[in-house]
Amino acid sequence: MLDLTFETPKPKVFAGAKHDWELVIGMEVHAQISSQAKLFSGASTKFGAEPNANVAFVDAAMPGMLPVINDFCVEQAVRTGLGLNAEINLKSAFDRKNYFYPDLPQGYQISQLYEPIVGEGEVLVELGGGKARLVRIERIHIEQDAGKSIHDMDPHMSFVDLNRTGVALMEIVSRPDIRGPEEAAAYVTKLRQILRYLGTCDGNMQNGNLRADVNVSICRHGQYEKYQETQDFSHLGTRCEIKNMNSMRFIQAAIDYEARRQIAIVEAGGSVDQETRLYDPDKNETRSMRSKEEAHDYRYFPCPDLMPLEIEQAWVDDIEASLPELPDAKKVRFMHDFGLTDYDASILTAEVVNAAYFEKVMGTASDGKLAANWVINELFGRLKKDECDIVDSPISPAQLAGIVALIKSDAISGKIAKDLFEIIYTEGGDPAEIVEKRGMKQVTDTGAIEAAVDAIIAANPEQVEKAKQNPKLAGWFVGQVMKATGGKANPKSVNQLVAAKLGL
Repeated sequence: MLDLTFETPKPKVFAGAKHDWELVIGMEVHAQISSQAKLFSGASTKFGAEPNANVAFVDAAMPGMLPVINDFCVEQAVRTGLGLNAEINLKSAFDRKNYFYPDLPQGYQISQLYEPIVGEGEVLVELGGGKARLVRIERIHIEQDAGKSIHDMDPHMSFVDLNRTGVALMEIVSRPDIRGPEEAAAYVTKLRQILRYLGTCDGNMQNGNLRADVNVSICRHGQYEKYQETQDFSHLGTRCEIKNMNSMRFIQAAIDYEARRQIAIVEAGGSVDQETRLYDPDKNETRSMRSKEEAHDYRYFPCPDLMPLEIEQAWVDDIEASLPELPDAKKVRFMHDFGLTDYDASILTAEVVNAAYFEKVMGTASDGKLAANWVINELFGRLKKDECDIVDSPISPAQLAGIVALIKSDAISGKIAKDLFEIIYTEGGDPAEIVEKRGMKQVTDTGAIEAAVDAIIAANPEQVEKAKQNPKLAGWFVGQVMKATGGKANPKSVNQLVAAKLGL
């Protein structure tokens, strides 16, 4: 947990025609478990394969085929629960959720309703400005994914791709603790970050590996506090579920639209129907998909093909002992050990690969703030421009640490360092050797710098008088000296000498 003082933010208030309304949000995040095999078969989970190439007999629901649990997927779910400070249930069970859909060959989904593998946990969501929201996790259960129906390949037929059928999912269900669109996006971002640190889900939303169902309702001021006291959902408004959100920006836009839609209905004297809706990003609106089913509509019953899942506490303890350092703890350590600001530490720990890169830089670098500036501003900026991931960075951590060391020792100036960065980025090489061979060392000889300053002042008497009248114009002399020395003069020495010579 972050060793910081936080203030709980106030809920977002929507101004209605008659009343002010508050927003209440709960989320069900479907995270594809990072596993090379599916939940109940050995079929591959590789993304991008030819349609129906990754389908075992059990995935296709061939007669007589029985599911066999993938214990690695169970381990990944336990690891996720531990990473979210959640209760691990040593006994859980699978249920059949019955419904017909063309890309669900069995006619049911194997899931966990009554006895999930993970119980209550929590996620601390930082919202900036010293504010944070603690979002409670109700449960995490394991279930199999469905396939994909394709409707745009033929005007008269639909096609079915069963590659995703049977892929292992974790459904992470939150309590209705989220109070605004921005908080919802921040929650999913934080959850995705933790999953990636744990290695239990790659968080790739574009490929559908992380999707969110968003439950939105509205209530009058004070009603949410009554719900918190009683845990009685009747104090909250009727919720609508927005399905399959795979973009932080769309999550925010969909919630904002849905809240305003519900407010308009209630303000006009109507009532909100509980239903499942879809978000259309082109029209920026939600539309009805189906009326919301209750659990009995799915005719849940214990899966007869799978025994209850029983795990040992010693196994859970072994998994817990192997957990990596999680983002909150890493952020605090970066601030403490490397002297970073909250902002810099947040940027560097946002992605586990970024944090790993920075730690390698700090393996030899001695100035954490200077190293952070170069990683965040120069390296991240250039990689973003080139649409390149840090794992493919042309500059290694050792090379960047070498640049930082040369700046720190005053061997090169910041300007020269940027030129050196460009050389290494495009050509490679050892920073110290490049500086030596190409004559890029900074001029620190005050005698040589003083001579250059004297020459510039002597050649520009009119500019001298102007600078004495307006000291800000002294920067012109600094620029001329740097130009005359090919940018190699020590900027600090140049500024001091110019100020002294001009009597400023």
